[in-house]
Amino acid sequence: MANKKKKNNQKTSASPLDFIKRVLQGRLFLSFDFYRRNWIYIVAGVLMMMMYIAQKYETQSNLEKVMMLTEELDNAKTDCVNASARYNSMIRESHMKQYIDTMHINLTSPEQPPYKLTSK
Repeated sequence: MANKKKKNNQKTSASPLDFIKRVLQGRLFLSFDFYRRNWIYIVAGVLMMMMYIAQKYETQSNLEKVMMLTEELDNAKTDCVNASARYNSMIRESHMKQYIDTMHINLTSPEQPPYKLTSK
């Protein structure tokens, strides 16, 4: 019985050489006992890494969506400016004169500019 206690004490009070040997052999952190004691931390760490990866993926997909919608908005603004320019060109005076002439309406443009009537 005393021999068993002596052997257990030798295992718990390992020499630095034994510690280095266990590290080099990979038995220090890869033992079943290590995982059994720290399984909660390991699972929590893996879950946090998975949540980080999922959040990064979602952020990237949202960023792509924002870029696509920004491009679509720019195209819509360009179309709006083009439509406004076409409308303004259609209502220019020369076009209106041409339109009046084709419709054979007896309208003419005034020779003199308009003036204000003031009362004294």
